[in-house]
Amino acid sequence: MGCRAREESPPIWEQVKLGDIAPVQGDQQSGIAALKTISFDIHAFEIPEENLEELDNVWRTLAPEPLRYNNYRAFRANSFAVRFGQVQMWGQIRDALLAAGGHKVMTASLLLTGEQANDFAVTGLSSRRGIYYVAGDDMRHKVNIGPGAIALRLRAEEVPGLRGLCELVVYPVFTLGGTSPIPQLQARAKSREFQFASAAFGLKMARGDLVVLGPKKYANDESTLGGLVFFKPEGSLFFSEAERKPPKLKPALRVFVLVCTRITD
Repeated sequence: MGCRAREESPPIWEQVKLGDIAPVQGDQQSGIAALKTISFDIHAFEIPEENLEELDNVWRTLAPEPLRYNNYRAFRANSFAVRFGQVQMWGQIRDALLAAGGHKVMTASLLLTGEQANDFAVTGLSSRRGIYYVAGDDMRHKVNIGPGAIALRLRAEEVPGLRGLCELVVYPVFTLGGTSPIPQLQARAKSREFQFASAAFGLKMARGDLVVLGPKKYANDESTLGGLVFFKPEGSLFFSEAERKPPKLKPALRVFVLVCTRITD
């Protein structure tokens, strides 16, 4: 398994604009070719916040290529970090996360087509609040969102002329969650979404490719986008085998491993 040779591609900001990230609606769908399906597994890990620097052992095993960004400066300013690898490296990645005191909290499988994105819920918002984020103009902005959920939205499209490859785009989004069979209610829910396009990244992926997404720095401020996505202030129970002590509740950080498991041509 692994990655096919990749052709040089223009930067993601030349391919994916905010209007492109938004779901395709109406007659626009008629311009999209019939699409293959792409399957992903998302593995969510938590590590103690105090061990953030130990994530360097994960980043060192992975590569910055072939990742592209809407705005690399804004991506990093929002405290996002992402690296590319392949499934053969899964053992190294898992061992490095476990060595950082982490544990896996869940695995979800997503099936993607070109007509529809799919969301992986990260955390819920029980009330309306103001969230600060760095936008594409490199300036700090505030948006009032909630109640609802912060999710990672995945979109994947086929690569014309190349079999076994897909173009994946991932970005955080505020969403009300759930679906409604009533078109008016569905449209209303979509109108209240907020897409954090400045934190979008993308790449071409083949079966067996993976990306690791985590915090670039301490992100323990829930009033920021990075804090919402990566920080878990209520903490998790972590067990230290070396100290042989009972599990201890500690503030936690989230790390996500996205693995391409199947592409149907």
